[in-house]
Amino acid sequence: MVEKRKKVTIPEIYAMVERGEKITFLTAYDYPTALLEDRVGIDMILVGDSAVMCLLGHETTLPATMDFMVEITAAVSRAVERAFIVGDMPYMSYQPSNEDAIRNAGRFIAEGGADAVKLEGGARMAERVEAIVKAGIPVMGHIGLTPQAASLIGGLKAQGRSAETAKALIEDAKVLEEVGAFAILLEAIPARVAEIIVRNARVPVLSIGSGAACHGQLLIVHDILGLFEAFTPKFVKKYADLAPIMVDAFRRYIEEVKAGAFPTPDHEYHIPKEEWQRLQELLKADKGGDG
Repeated sequence: MVEKRKKVTIPEIYAMVERGEKITFLTAYDYPTALLEDRVGIDMILVGDSAVMCLLGHETTLPATMDFMVEITAAVSRAVERAFIVGDMPYMSYQPSNEDAIRNAGRFIAEGGADAVKLEGGARMAERVEAIVKAGIPVMGHIGLTPQAASLIGGLKAQGRSAETAKALIEDAKVLEEVGAFAILLEAIPARVAEIIVRNARVPVLSIGSGAACHGQLLIVHDILGLFEAFTPKFVKKYADLAPIMVDAFRRYIEEVKAGAFPTPDHEYHIPKEEWQRLQELLKADKGGDG
C-alpha cells in the first residue's frame, strides 16, 4: 500500500518560510497537469484565471467565469494529494459586494476543493479580503500587475517603477496583511521594491516576476513548457520547449495515416477464430433467409 503524502497547509507554508526554504508555485488548469506537478513535489498550485488565455485563446483573463473556474479547480483538486491549491477569483466575482465575494469564494472551497482563494487588489480590495477571511476562507492577496485591472493600471506592464507607485505597493502589502491575507503575491514589480515588502512582511510573499528575495516563485505552466506563444513576459524562463515536439508528433501522425502506415495489425483488436467462423455462419444464414 502506497503511503499517502502529507498535505501542505498554511502552517507548513509558514514553517517553510521560517526554515528559509523557498516555496514552489505553479499554475495548473487540468487533471493530468496537476497530477504531474503534485507527483514531483510542487508546494502550491494556482488554478489561475489565466486558463482562459492558455486554454481557450482569449486575449485577457476577463472572460473567465465562476462556473468555469470552479470546474477546472475541481479537476485539479481531484489530481492533487499534497500541494496547497489556490483558486483564482475571476473578474466581477468579488468586486461588486462582500456578499458576492464570500459566496463565490465559498464555491471554490466547497465545489472546487481549493484550500484558499486569490484576488487582485491592495487597499481598494481590503474590505473584500477582510470579509472573506472573516467567513473562514483563507485569502492570498495579489498586487502589482493585476491583469483584471489592466485598463486601470495602464496595461499589462511592470508596476511600481516610480517612487510614488512603489510606495503605494508597499502600503498595499501592509493593508492586505492587516486585513488577514495569509500570503501576498507580487506580480511584475521591481526586485528592490519587493525586497522592502518582504523585509517588513509577517506573511509569506510570493513572486511572479518580482525578484529572488520573495519567499517563493510562481510561473504559468504553459510558459515554462513553451506552450503559450502569444507573448512571453520578461520574467518567464522556459524549462522545456514542447511546442516543436508536439508539432512533430502531429506531422508524423498525418504522414502515417495518409500513407496507410498507421494503424498496423499491432494497433487492431482481433476476433477469436471460432467466433469469426460463427459470425460467417450467422451471416450466411441471414443471407439464406432473405432469399
